Amino acid sequence: MLIYMIRHGETDWNTKRLLQGATDIPLNQNGIELAEITAEALKHVPFDIIYTSPLKRAVETAEIIRRDRPIPICSDERLKEISFGPYEGLCCAKEGYSIPDPEFVNFFTDPEHYTPPKGGESIAQLAVRTTDFLTELIENPENQEKTILISGHGACVKGLLSSLTISDLKDFWKGGVHKNCGVSIVEVRNGEARVLQENVIYYDERRSTDFLK
Repeated sequence: MLIYMIRHGETDWNTKRLLQGATDIPLNQNGIELAEITAEALKHVPFDIIYTSPLKRAVETAEIIRRDRPIPICSDERLKEISFGPYEGLCCAKEGYSIPDPEFVNFFTDPEHYTPPKGGESIAQLAVRTTDFLTELIENPENQEKTILISGHGACVKGLLSSLTISDLKDFWKGGVHKNCGVSIVEVRNGEARVLQENVIYYDERRSTDFLK
């Protein structure tokens, strides 16, 4: 089994450094074009099925990657982005920062001690649901010879990979936030999974939003 994981293309909220979370924001024109470039790079990958977050930006990315191939696209709630509750739509950039909780920076700098706002979701909760999805996928005997694409989000994809790449929540962001349309590949043989690549992009990096600033 080969599992490809992709973060959705760029949105206007990405460029403005606004927390998206579970808010349903579509791709912008650059995001569509980045997905199209990525689709061209992956056009010969024989995907059997595509799983996606139900949020527009992930669904649109999945549809662009699929192109005209007769591949089913299945939505799963466990692939939604982490919820930031009442903080969604607020700015997390240094300039224009508008999140009222000074400890929110722990989300990126100290995930082990991140406390979500009321109505939000913790990183541990995200890791549980994404790991549940990935485990179910891997353990399904019908998937053993399949090539699968998962279209998700920045924290979602890190959550999917966390059970394979980290042993401590403090290392959740090890390697950094994935770029828009960053592609990771996991190979599963005899029930054992290993990461072949993580966060590879197929477009000019100058077109990417720098999420570390």
